[in-house]
Amino acid sequence: MNGRQDDLPTIFERSEPGRRAARPPVVEGPSMAALLGDAALRDAPPALPEVSELDLVRHYTNLAHRQTSIDGNVYPLGSCTMKYNPKVHEEVAALFEDLHPEQDPSSVQGLLEALGTLQGWLGSITGMDEVTLQPAAGAHGELTGILMIRAYHEANGEGAQRRHVIVPDAAHGTNPATAGMVGYDVVEVPTAADGEVDLDAMKAALGPDTAAVMLTNPSTVGIFETRILEIADAAHAVGAQLYYDGANLNAIVGKARPGDMGFDVVHMNLHKTLTTPHGGGGPGTGPVGVKAHLAPYLPLPHVTRDADGAWGLTTDAATSIGRMRSYYGNVGNLVRAYAYVRSLGAEGLANVAEMAVLNANYLRVRMREAGFASAFERTCMHEFVARPPEGVSTNDVAKALLDEGMHPMTVYFPMVVKEAMMVEPTETESLQTLDAYADALARILRRAERDPASLAEAPTTTPVRRLDEVAAARRPVLRWRPREDDADVAGAAAD
Repeated sequence: MNGRQDDLPTIFERSEPGRRAARPPVVEGPSMAALLGDAALRDAPPALPEVSELDLVRHYTNLAHRQTSIDGNVYPLGSCTMKYNPKVHEEVAALFEDLHPEQDPSSVQGLLEALGTLQGWLGSITGMDEVTLQPAAGAHGELTGILMIRAYHEANGEGAQRRHVIVPDAAHGTNPATAGMVGYDVVEVPTAADGEVDLDAMKAALGPDTAAVMLTNPSTVGIFETRILEIADAAHAVGAQLYYDGANLNAIVGKARPGDMGFDVVHMNLHKTLTTPHGGGGPGTGPVGVKAHLAPYLPLPHVTRDADGAWGLTTDAATSIGRMRSYYGNVGNLVRAYAYVRSLGAEGLANVAEMAVLNANYLRVRMREAGFASAFERTCMHEFVARPPEGVSTNDVAKALLDEGMHPMTVYFPMVVKEAMMVEPTETESLQTLDAYADALARILRRAERDPASLAEAPTTTPVRRLDEVAAARRPVLRWRPREDDADVAGAAAD
């Protein structure tokens, strides 16, 4: 069976009554009713598909083959990097899979040592005094950081006074969303013509009512904020805290530290800078580092080490913002990050930043040679924003890339650039892959000039053709239901 066929049946449609993949062993002892009570038991078996192991393996293998993924294709997604993660880290993480989070700390000293060491490394990498490993993703880290900033202002008697958070107009959408969730008003400042934050507008927005400034450096347009020290001084002069959105830390890791730029809080997207699955594919991880004055507000538990060298957990602190996640956080991902830093070392991490910046600038120039314009004509960091020639749709280019077997870049973000194409090739892509991507884009532009109507029909070789994206966003169909004429499987997928 071809895994790329358009009508790949669902696992429910493969179901045949009585077919099984495995039969679980009979467990001796009290009945489930005796253990759980009749009220907790189903009246009828669940409507699960009945398939053999071979049916099951082929079904999910075929589904996997229909995907455009980092294991199979170049995936230069801007903003949320999709980088290759060494498979050996999966084996390292598996070493701890049999531990239980309820175990006494004395019986998990090896794990706690790895987590405590990682805390220290992340503090050194970012220039922060303390780090929490609790948050489960970058956005969750943002929430943790802003909650700590609010607690800090409240402890200083300025909680009611400081009511707004400043964000650039090119910020990740999670920044204003996070500030709003914590109860702050959001003040947006524009991007200047050089791609950096408009410094005059920033200073004009700052005041005694400012709780925090949230910045990404390098920014979402791939530009390093060269005036960051002046921004930090201006924010601190009015008593505001400077928050670092660490989504783009991979461009400076091993080279520069947010803590040295004046940032008070930083969250790290480990999937992007170090190594873990991407947050959207979960489970994510978003550790947060803080300067010493914010350390009393860190969430709990916090990995600590006693004077006698034993590792443990701090579970009680009067000023803590409380628990942000169960147990120690997403331990499997934290162990992967530990393995990544341990295997690369300081020199290797610096090389990651160098290769990320080199690859991005190489592809930026190749795309410019192919006919795409750069939004900001200057050396970029790990990512850059381009746009197609007048009359060519960014959306059409992105769809045509799928026919080339390549994943598109992020499109139409940031919204401050018309027809934006945000491209981030990552440090793990080879020169040959970058050339192939640039060549594909050049072919697409020639096709747009020769036959623009055909470009509007792309993709034509994928299992799913061009979607009605408005309908998909506003009326998503997220649940399979049986076809009316398929009575055999209707019962298996009953509501």
